[in-house]
Amino acid sequence: MTRTIPPGTRTAVLFDFGGVLTTSVLAAFEQLGSALGCDPRLPLRLLARDRASGALLVAHEEGRIGELQFEQGFAERLRAHGVAIDPAEPGIVRRVQSAMEPDRAMIDLVARVREAGHRVGLLSNSLGDDCYAGFDLPGMFDAVTISREVGVRKPSRRAYEIACERLGVRPRDAVMVDDLEQNITAAERAGLAGIVHTDAAATAAALKSVLHPPARTR
Repeated sequence: MTRTIPPGTRTAVLFDFGGVLTTSVLAAFEQLGSALGCDPRLPLRLLARDRASGALLVAHEEGRIGELQFEQGFAERLRAHGVAIDPAEPGIVRRVQSAMEPDRAMIDLVARVREAGHRVGLLSNSLGDDCYAGFDLPGMFDAVTISREVGVRKPSRRAYEIACERLGVRPRDAVMVDDLEQNITAAERAGLAGIVHTDAAATAAALKSVLHPPARTR
């Protein structure tokens, strides 16, 4: 889904990772809830509304705590809400990651956009110490910005600014593709155009509309 963006006005694209280059992160967390025997929506609800859980996620995504510390803290919050989770069970993060599969159509779209001569970058809030395993990010993108490495996460304005700086473009020349509405709203406030990703076909059509034909191809 695109907002009101004048056609042919943007030259570069920033892509999110989880839920854009992979299957849904939200669905993966719901699978975790089901596996834990609780309301499937409880893990996401805690991360969104429980102050302690949200603080753990922010600290982890910004690189201030590692995967293990996040998992231990979040397991404690789940137990506080009645979930019988054994500390010795396989890690929460890896269980979520195992439910996420690469979206081959979106990976192909990134390659096609880049081959057409547009600069492409990754802007991702990281979850887990090794969440990008199996992806050749330097080979896929002209610039990679990961929250734990820069110490700031979406929807912070600074995250979008850093990603644009690394990509060598102005925010007003870039488009952000993200599956979360709040991240697109923040991107627009930072001067980028925004596409709320739902599926590869819709995102490809939206990008075709808003991207300016490059002066040359790669």
